[in-house]
Amino acid sequence: MRFEINPDKCVSCLACVKVCRAGAITVSDPVVEILDDVCILSGACLSECHHDAIRAVGDLDRALELAEAGNAVLIFAVEGAVHFYPATPEQVVNACYRAGFRAVHRGVIGDELVAKEYQALWADPDWGTMIRSTCPVVIEQIESQYPELVPYLAPIQTPLAAESAYHRSTYGSDVRLVYVGVCLAEADAHVDAALTFEELGQLLQIRGVSVERQSQHYERIPEVRERHLSTAGGLPLPILQMEHQASRRFRKMRGLDGLGPVARAVGVDKLDVGFVDILPCEGCLDHPLIGPKDELYWRRWVVAATEPPRSPSPVADKMVTVKLGRAFQLHGNGRQLSRAEIEEVIETIGRAPGGSTWDCGACGYDTCDGFAGAMLEGRSTLRQCPYYLERRAEEAHRVSAVDELTGLATYRMLRSRIEQEFARSDRSGEPFGVLFVDMDGFKVLNDACGHEMGNRVLEGVGRELERSVRKTDLAARYGGDEFVLILVRTDIEGARRVGESVREAVEAFGRTLGLEQGRVSVSIGVACHDPRSDQREDVLEQADRALYQAKAVGGNAVMVAGRQATNRTGAES
Repeated sequence: MRFEINPDKCVSCLACVKVCRAGAITVSDPVVEILDDVCILSGACLSECHHDAIRAVGDLDRALELAEAGNAVLIFAVEGAVHFYPATPEQVVNACYRAGFRAVHRGVIGDELVAKEYQALWADPDWGTMIRSTCPVVIEQIESQYPELVPYLAPIQTPLAAESAYHRSTYGSDVRLVYVGVCLAEADAHVDAALTFEELGQLLQIRGVSVERQSQHYERIPEVRERHLSTAGGLPLPILQMEHQASRRFRKMRGLDGLGPVARAVGVDKLDVGFVDILPCEGCLDHPLIGPKDELYWRRWVVAATEPPRSPSPVADKMVTVKLGRAFQLHGNGRQLSRAEIEEVIETIGRAPGGSTWDCGACGYDTCDGFAGAMLEGRSTLRQCPYYLERRAEEAHRVSAVDELTGLATYRMLRSRIEQEFARSDRSGEPFGVLFVDMDGFKVLNDACGHEMGNRVLEGVGRELERSVRKTDLAARYGGDEFVLILVRTDIEGARRVGESVREAVEAFGRTLGLEQGRVSVSIGVACHDPRSDQREDVLEQADRALYQAKAVGGNAVMVAGRQATNRTGAES
């Protein structure tokens, strides 16, 4: 039994990665895969995938072979009453017999055997802390992630393991067992084939058996269906009846998140937390394979309606001997990642303003260290980190908004800002000025002094332009060696004065480079948008025409649209 991702349906949204507590999903953008040897088959990823890209795959072909052979025993979990509803359990059992199974059991025997062992443990007042879980998902998580809890695990087999051992003892060690249910995490270790309820329906269809056409009554004497001591999952009913919800001796926990606090309590604080019954969900009827979470109570109603009355005496054959004890393992975590490797990923993500890691949990991991480790092992991707994505977005915005060489705004930002200024000016009635700046003879300077010097000149001119305007204004690189300044709330005369200041500042900067007088200079065209004027010509085009007039008089000059140029001496030409 395994879970697999259909690449044709997967959109690489990574929702499954965030909920996988085992870290069993590997990401090699854009491919997302499930690692079978790491997956604990909790099914958490199923309900999180809204693209129906994840499915459980059982041993359908093997089960078909066994059904055709006619000597296999089927263990049909009680949750099947929900899947095949409104067909009755009697109809489903009859259909399974017709499909070729030798016997059909309802999974009650395993619960009964396990419940008896737990009741014996409960009667011992000296056991202290005891963690009980009939779910292999919890056991796997403890063995791999919380080794400090392993000594506190109740040394009792799961119901499926107990049921399988019981049937092998009853029918013979060579009997073939097929399990159908939702809790499939350990099925491969105890049965010959495991199926989902959906796959059982496919098997029946392939075998030409219709559930709906079966008799409403058992056609054969049914195997054990009644419970005596157990509840679903193997917990003794007397324990639930004796211990109220606030009991300090009995604690009921649901969800894998509860393992952390328990580990802290017994491993660090050395507390006796009593008998802890922990499951990853609200039992098998809450498993994602059986249906959506909001139908849980309806499913419970269906199963309760099909449960026969309790047996007044034990239902398991006392003559059948089954070993129910078990031992647990500690799983190694493989190569330990170095602190330097973790830090490298964290620096890529970026830190919080105070220098600490974010540890927000939005990526699906409790800490940035945990996320970094998963990423280094190929089980996560930077796309899961919102702070990394935010930083990348800011960087991309800066790249599109700021010219890398000069530090001025880009042409894209210029076009956006000038539209905003038109709208603001028309609303307020205030003018704004535009300077179109072009370097004189820059190609000649670039060819004579080299591109490195050319870049130094462009950088320096960018700095001078930035210094010449207010914070509310905008200095932008138009392209190549051309620049544009937008001066808010500035009339034509004010814009001309700024233009003259810019011309002088650039000329002075050129002298600091050790270049000959006049080698670095600019020509400037000045225009103004005044909403009170009847002039509707584009202000940028006006400034551009004025610029070329300034060039025409020899450069290093300021030309106001519709006027004569001001040269380096301040005289009109």
